[in-house]
Amino acid sequence: MGRRLLVILGPTAVGKTDYSIERALEYGSPVISCDSRQLYKEMRIGTAVPSEEQLARVPHHFIRDHSVTANYTAGMYEAEALALIDRLFAEGHETLVVTGGSMMYIDALCYGLDDFPEVPMMLREHLMECLRDEGVEVLADQLRELDPVTCEEIDLSNGQRVIRALEVCLYTGAPFSSFKTRRFKERDFIIEKIGLQRPREELYERINARVLNMMDEGLEEEARSLLPYRDLPALQTVGYREMFDYFDGKQDLEETVRLIQRNTRHYAKRQLTWWRRDPAIRWIDAD
Repeated sequence: MGRRLLVILGPTAVGKTDYSIERALEYGSPVISCDSRQLYKEMRIGTAVPSEEQLARVPHHFIRDHSVTANYTAGMYEAEALALIDRLFAEGHETLVVTGGSMMYIDALCYGLDDFPEVPMMLREHLMECLRDEGVEVLADQLRELDPVTCEEIDLSNGQRVIRALEVCLYTGAPFSSFKTRRFKERDFIIEKIGLQRPREELYERINARVLNMMDEGLEEEARSLLPYRDLPALQTVGYREMFDYFDGKQDLEETVRLIQRNTRHYAKRQLTWWRRDPAIRWIDAD
C-alpha cells in the first residue's frame, strides 16, 4: 500500500482516544495528536487529555508539549507534524495513526493551508483589546458586515477565530474568505480518514457526563490557575471561557456547568457539519 496516514476523527467525546490507541497498537505506530488544545501543558482537565494509563499504552506526540504563552498556529503544526511524519516513515513505519477533533489542524495536515497575508501586530492587539472591553458579539457583527461568507463557516463565539478573520478584512480591504483558494497540497503518502460517530442522544449524554467528570477532577481550580492568561488565544476555549465568566460573577456554578455542556454539544455539532462536506471520510459506529 505504501506509506499511509490513518486519520481518526470525530466529534468531541465520541471515543477517539481509545480507538486510536487500539489502531496504533495494531500497526505498531505512535499516536500523533491533532488537537489544537491538548498540546498545551497547562490545560489538562478542560481539554480531556488522555489519561496516564492511556499515554502509557503507546507513545503520543503533540500532547502537553507547548505552553499557552507560546503563539502556536495551525501552520506551525502543519510544519512540525509533517517533519515528524517524515522521520517516523524513515524509521520504518508503514502506517501512522493520527487522531484529533480540531478541524483546522486536520485540514492543515492533510491538505495544507492557504497563504493569508501577514497582519500588523498593532491591529491584532487593538482587536484583542476590543474583545476584552466590548465582547466577541461586537466584533462578530463587524465581521458579518465585511464577510458574511466566513460568518457561516466559523464559530462566532470564538474570539480568536473572529479576530483572525476580521483583522485580514480590515488590513486588506478584502473578505477573509477571498483568500481561501481551496488548492490542496500534494502529500507523499496515502491518507485514509475514519470518522467515528454515535447516535446524537448518546453522544450528548457522553458530553454531559464528561463535563461533570471534569468538574470532579478539578476544572475550576485549573481555570483559576490560568486566569492570568485568559486573554491569550489558547484560552478562548469552551470550558475555560465559561469558567472565567463564573469568576467574574456573570453566573453561578450550576449555570456554568450547564453552559459548558451546552456549548460543548454545539461544538460537536459544528465538527460534524464541517466534516460532512468531506467525501473522503469513511464513517463507522464508535462501538
